[in-house]
Amino acid sequence: MTGPSRPRTAGSPLRASPQVRLKVGFVFIAMVLSVFAARLVQLQGVDPDRYAEMAAAEGSVIVSLPATRGEILDRNGDPLAESIDGRMIIADPTLTSDDAPELATFLARRLDLDYVRVLERLRVEDSRFQYIARQVPTWQAEAVVAEAEEEGFVGLFMQRDPVRIYPNGDLAANLVGFLGTPRRDGSARALAGLEDAFDDYLSGVDGEARYEMGAGTQIPLGDNTVSPAVDGTDLNLTIDNGLQHFTQGVLQQTVEGSHAESGIAIIMDSRTGEILALADYPSYDASEPQEWPKSRYRSSALTDVYEPGSTEKVLTLSSVIDAGLGRPLQQYVVPPVLNRQDQPIHDHWVHGVEHLTLTGILAKSSNIGTVLAADEFAPGELRSYLTAFGFGEETGIGLRGETKGILPEGAEWTDQVDDRIAFGQSLSVNAVQMIAAVNTIANDGVRIDPSLVDGRATLDDGTEVGTEQADERRVISTRAARQTALMMERVLDPVDGAAPLAAVPGYRIAGKTGTAQRVVDGSYDGSHTASFVGFGPTDDPRFTVYVVVHDSRTGGGGTVAGPAFAKLMSHALRRYGVPPTGTRASQLPVEW
Repeated sequence: MTGPSRPRTAGSPLRASPQVRLKVGFVFIAMVLSVFAARLVQLQGVDPDRYAEMAAAEGSVIVSLPATRGEILDRNGDPLAESIDGRMIIADPTLTSDDAPELATFLARRLDLDYVRVLERLRVEDSRFQYIARQVPTWQAEAVVAEAEEEGFVGLFMQRDPVRIYPNGDLAANLVGFLGTPRRDGSARALAGLEDAFDDYLSGVDGEARYEMGAGTQIPLGDNTVSPAVDGTDLNLTIDNGLQHFTQGVLQQTVEGSHAESGIAIIMDSRTGEILALADYPSYDASEPQEWPKSRYRSSALTDVYEPGSTEKVLTLSSVIDAGLGRPLQQYVVPPVLNRQDQPIHDHWVHGVEHLTLTGILAKSSNIGTVLAADEFAPGELRSYLTAFGFGEETGIGLRGETKGILPEGAEWTDQVDDRIAFGQSLSVNAVQMIAAVNTIANDGVRIDPSLVDGRATLDDGTEVGTEQADERRVISTRAARQTALMMERVLDPVDGAAPLAAVPGYRIAGKTGTAQRVVDGSYDGSHTASFVGFGPTDDPRFTVYVVVHDSRTGGGGTVAGPAFAKLMSHALRRYGVPPTGTRASQLPVEW
């Protein structure tokens, strides 16, 4: 049973009603908001200049936001140059200056940096942001910073910074080029090849983050802005990595096996002008360019000129046919020597009076017969044809340093020069010019610009290049081109031809040898350039191949360059599944 309630004494505390507690809470909230409002007024209205002065006094931190450089890819999307995840290592001098000598020693050793430069950056006054190293592989950067922290050093930070790599070493290094040591601001320094020619296209635009700092922290109302990076664009090539690798191997074996100075090998799609492989030997490893002479940082197929020799006869005689001045079975009496104005003209073999057809002149590579056939040209006519074939002008495939060759004009084109040019002397070409010219025969008389870039890309000078920009022009008639191709087949004949070693079993192949004297320092030095150019299958051309070997010590075009041509053509036909046409090879007579 509950007893009566005890009366509350006068001294007992009274518990506040809910209404009272609510009023107290509102008052407290109002006081807090008043404090924030007062601070806001101070920041925005009463004293904004003082905070701007704080920002100026402490300075702003500007952080680069690197763009990812575009990849350089082969025709199948496989990389020749790519960017992988990397880091920049940054120092805050307000935290590193006290231990700068010790930290500089540590970083210089771990990252192979210049000690003095690192020390200077660790001690920069009035700065909270200094680059120490750029484009460091992530694993290495993280390991170095972690080790520095374990050693008790503070003030090192990391930001994303992609690293450029060349996963295939020397594969197409002559074309791709490389990036050198970054500039002082950390930006990429393109030094050779496509990396250099398309630097702006590949680079993109770096972004930037700007933070106003004061008293070691970000100022609330400072100028804090971020401009995002715009990544570079991928550069897609016509090169086939697998075919390029095989071509480089064959070229190296050929040059070394003939104890030659250097060589070039090119494989082109006969129908499109796309370059599927372009090898120079010797070359270099793009991953370690500093280990090789600077003279190798280019493609000699574009930068070096030489006399084409007898391969040029293909162009002369196809022009004779196109101009209606000769035909494959036309008969010529070829003397043992042809006396002309300045010196007698000889053939590469000793013979008496020969009775050769125009086909025989090409098959046996007769200088004398070629001059006799070319005598029918009107003044300036041969030069007009050679210009239409692309001699005397750059191919414009997209690499710096290309030469346009030497094609005499005006008073330089004398009767004596006219004779020599007919069989490939007294003019100079680069290798890409030459294969593009002969490919005109394979392409039914239509010259198509050679292409190294698949699609379209923009050079640093604003020029657009690529397969989408390639121009075509008719140089000779379809009939003249096909008749010339049949004549070229006889060059590989085991009995009547000069280059049976260039034959590809099971396939019809059209080709031409070249063995030219080399001009060194303005005069012939006694050495030779051996070459072979051709296409196949003859009656449905798919590939055009050109092999050049400078200063071969073991033979000429048919015995040195011819076998290399056969290997490359055979491999290309098999790789792309091109079947033999099953038709009979040309049997045009070479004599009468």
